[in-house]
Amino acid sequence: MGCLAGLGWFILLVAVVNIEAQNKPPIKINSKCLGNLLRVDVSRLGGSFLEVSVVINNSSIILTPSVSSQCGFTIKKDHQGNAVIYASIQNCFARNVDDKAFTTKLGLRLQSDNVVEDEFYLMEDTCYYSPWAFREIICRPNYMEVSVRSEVTCPSGTKKDDWNSLKPAHRSTTSDWQVMFQTDDEQLPPINISDARKQGYAFLLTEGRLVFRAPYGQPESFSTEVNGVPVETVHATIFSRQSWVVLMVDLVAACSMDEGLYNESGYMLWETPEMLYPNLDGQQINVGLQGQLVAQPVAEERGYIVGKQNNTIQICIPENAEGRYRKSAVEDDLYEFYVYHLYLEQILVDEDRVETRIRSLRTLATPLLPSPIFAENQTVLEENMFTVYLGDVPEDVQLAAVHLNGQEFTVPLSVSSFIITKVVHPNNTHGYKLKVPFEDPVVLQQFSKTDALHYILNINYTLTVLPEKDLYYHMESVVALVTDVSPPQFDAVCTESGISFKLDHRPFDYLWEITIDSDLLTSELADQHGYTMINDSNSLLLEVPLFSRGYEYKNVSLKGFFGTFEIIMRDLETSEVQGSTIKTCPFSTTELIMCSTDGRMTVVADLALAIPNGGNPARTNLRDKYCGPKETDGSRALFSFSLNSCGATVKLNSENVTYENEIFYSKKLLRPSQVVSDNAKERVTMQCTYPLSGLHRLFSVHRFESDAAGIGSLLHTTHPAAGLQSPTIQPTSALTTTLATTTLSATRRATGSYKPALHPPSRYVKVTRFRYPTNTRFRYPANASYRYIWPTLNKGVRQSLQTKLNAAHI
Repeated sequence: MGCLAGLGWFILLVAVVNIEAQNKPPIKINSKCLGNLLRVDVSRLGGSFLEVSVVINNSSIILTPSVSSQCGFTIKKDHQGNAVIYASIQNCFARNVDDKAFTTKLGLRLQSDNVVEDEFYLMEDTCYYSPWAFREIICRPNYMEVSVRSEVTCPSGTKKDDWNSLKPAHRSTTSDWQVMFQTDDEQLPPINISDARKQGYAFLLTEGRLVFRAPYGQPESFSTEVNGVPVETVHATIFSRQSWVVLMVDLVAACSMDEGLYNESGYMLWETPEMLYPNLDGQQINVGLQGQLVAQPVAEERGYIVGKQNNTIQICIPENAEGRYRKSAVEDDLYEFYVYHLYLEQILVDEDRVETRIRSLRTLATPLLPSPIFAENQTVLEENMFTVYLGDVPEDVQLAAVHLNGQEFTVPLSVSSFIITKVVHPNNTHGYKLKVPFEDPVVLQQFSKTDALHYILNINYTLTVLPEKDLYYHMESVVALVTDVSPPQFDAVCTESGISFKLDHRPFDYLWEITIDSDLLTSELADQHGYTMINDSNSLLLEVPLFSRGYEYKNVSLKGFFGTFEIIMRDLETSEVQGSTIKTCPFSTTELIMCSTDGRMTVVADLALAIPNGGNPARTNLRDKYCGPKETDGSRALFSFSLNSCGATVKLNSENVTYENEIFYSKKLLRPSQVVSDNAKERVTMQCTYPLSGLHRLFSVHRFESDAAGIGSLLHTTHPAAGLQSPTIQPTSALTTTLATTTLSATRRATGSYKPALHPPSRYVKVTRFRYPTNTRFRYPANASYRYIWPTLNKGVRQSLQTKLNAAHI
């Protein structure tokens, strides 16, 4: 045989995949040929256990860890829980065709607790690899492999050590192949190949190559340091003696055991001695991740740093290198680490141009690095809601739930008043934006002494790390401070028919309740009192007609009067008054009657039909002729007097007390030259009615006390031709308690006309106390207490008193 030299190389990679399954597979299987390695990715496992076996002639051999390391397989899970299988194309079970085509058939069994029957899949792949280097070495995480041509070479020189290893082989008396291991300081006795296989070694003789594979940590291997880098070496020499001829092949595999070092610059550093194999030089380096190799210049363009120091090759992998894995972990806090499946190829040649190719596949991992998640308060007060952003959440971490002030809400949310939105970023991170309205019941509120309102939201994010589902909690507390907190204030506008109030809603207005006097303003109350109320999400509009309940009146004259309406704001919890909106507007009307809060009756009456032609309204008076008008014009008169004065009569029933008086015209004191036609057609009666249930100590004291306003009425009734000169005329129409909401017109009826009362409501009405002298002759005054005295009298006395009251017009 002649001497062979490496004259160049050419690699052809072709992958043929055949996947068979009993059922439609829920998993995904991909395979790829990477030089003299086959890679198989099995994903979508869903937490199931994957059993991998090799199928040979319809039988299968399960790849246990020991079988895998002896026969050239590496099985592991990646950061996502998927399985990754690496197989040497020269594995123990590969079908080899001319040392060019290598077929491996795997059986994949998926086992799960919630599946009755296992799922089984067959995967077959053929890798084509050519040409081979004279010597090929693979350094895998669980084994070392060396493959050499089976042809005899002619070395340029022979050293003494080579002859030393030949002596034991020459003394051997067997023709079977034997192996002799040599450690760092001794040479072990030879053993049969079959015995070596039992110890975990693999020997394979193909048509043109001899393969030797050894798991790490074997007793016959030895560890040392070369230039400070840990190295494991196995040195085996196989031989066979044929008569006086000894065939011997020297097999050496040396692999760097460096686990890598992560530096502060963000690089993962891995080292291997430059010259693990003596007499080899002219090194060429290709490097990459995940089995993808690129030439050194290309790698350096991608951020790798490839250099030499102290006869040591240093590979620096950037943290963000394409193909690296990132993984989150929980250790009291959230951390991350990076995993690099380094693939390094070294091509060496000796002085005879014989090529050695070394491929190292090492899995490197950084230590746990802090992976801080931040929360940013993006709240804008004008939006009336919290906006909190949780950022820098790694891609393998998901939000599972949030606790808001102690209340748990799982994600995704069901129906809720707040929302959580996922925000994805191009750097493989994402975030979550949480929006919670200030008015949400889950939000805490606190008032300070400086009239500031604090909205408080304590957030506890529950995050889960996939696929392990480890839980991590991130807590954040945000506060929104509203400094212009004050009771609501209405904008008020005077209208012809009343007062219009408008309130623009603020997010915290619900902290107060709005009342009219002491009654809560509701749609029912508005309907009851004749208000018009429109309330939506933006504003509250309240139209209060004149003379409806809640008004107070001042400066009443024939020209007009002032009406005042007040809306009160009370503390929601204590009901204490904290503010109000008061609006006073000028009004004018033809007629009105007011039963005021201080026990007075104020009347503006149109007397155009109640006085004779040529008569002067100033000549009118009430039943008491000394009670005249305060002010008059051409046809109207203004009277204002105490309810129990000016000859008023009092009527009682089981529910109400009514004060009544009339307007009369007097012809007395007219000069002879004054001629007045007695053609009056109407008489005017005025009444104020109060509910007994709201009166306190009626007539027993001077002070008039009523819980409710009096109901006033002005009655224009047909009058005999004699005119208004007798105070004995009685009303001809029934008392009404209807409240008027518009001014009275001058409309009359031929037989009689009715005008409803115009009156302001009263919150609390009181009258001065009155006591009778003990030596005064008993006469029931208009303010006598029927409630307390009347029931104590016998029937005859009551009839006599009633007759006297009627005769005296009290």
